[in-house]
Amino acid sequence: MLRLSLGVVAVVLAAGLAEAQQQDFSQAAISVTKVAGAVYLIEGAGGNIAASIGEDGVVLVDNGHAPLVPRIKGALKGITDKPVRFIINTHWHRDHVGGNSQFPEAIVVAQNNVRARMQAGGSALSEEVRPFPADALPGLTFLNDITLHVNGEDIRAIGFPGHTDGDCIVVFPKSNVVHMGDNFVTTGFPLVDLESGGSAHVLIEVVEILARQLGPNAKIIPGHGRVSDVQQLRAYLDMLQGTRLAVEDGIEQGKTLEQLKEASVLARWDKWSSPVVTTDQFLEALYIGLTEESAEGEVDEGGVIIRRPLSSKR
Repeated sequence: MLRLSLGVVAVVLAAGLAEAQQQDFSQAAISVTKVAGAVYLIEGAGGNIAASIGEDGVVLVDNGHAPLVPRIKGALKGITDKPVRFIINTHWHRDHVGGNSQFPEAIVVAQNNVRARMQAGGSALSEEVRPFPADALPGLTFLNDITLHVNGEDIRAIGFPGHTDGDCIVVFPKSNVVHMGDNFVTTGFPLVDLESGGSAHVLIEVVEILARQLGPNAKIIPGHGRVSDVQQLRAYLDMLQGTRLAVEDGIEQGKTLEQLKEASVLARWDKWSSPVVTTDQFLEALYIGLTEESAEGEVDEGGVIIRRPLSSKR
């Protein structure tokens, strides 16, 4: 299904992944910050890790690159002597699930598609991913949502695809914290993994839902970047909606992807461009999400995929 100039995007992304695989993680700094309530943020060289810490033990959301896990465990020991009881994977990329097998005492939880993709392997962001070993696979999966009653909270993982087809967000209601995985980043445009079933169109629907539902004092942990609030999430949503509308207008005028690029239709959002996702790469993801039949998915308020016409103008 990947067409147009995605080959160029693929080369760029694959190069970035190869560089990450060769990175010397021994020099990566690990920091721990309390976010709110029982929830801490652990930052390193991969995706952001959340940790709920209390009398029942530790619940991790993601666990970063495999080589960093011993240092992540050391950071946890500086906060608690309790064991890691659960790990929730927000999606299947290695910078979020690389340490699964290094926590044998924990039950790994994820949306069904995460286990299926990890078990089968395949292509993700133009990198060929080998099947994960059995001890790295999620042992407990769900379709729409699951609730863990741990540390005095009803910790809820809710399936919200977008970045991939297996994303989930994790809500810590008592602490008033949400980990959004890579559906929300503060480092620039979001990366949409088309090869893993991702859709820019569906990702935008996800952010629209969460921006409506989250309270004004909620703390939001992105997949990458700094802890944010609802106002910052809405600024991200404004960018997503504005860029989608600009691309939709171009499509309605009969313009091709190359013509949209030549016209620089997303120029006003260039400040969101980054080495990971440039303006033209995000334009391409939006274009495919609005023209491919496979992008007709939408999510409802509970995270369930439904279908409707593609146009966002309503």
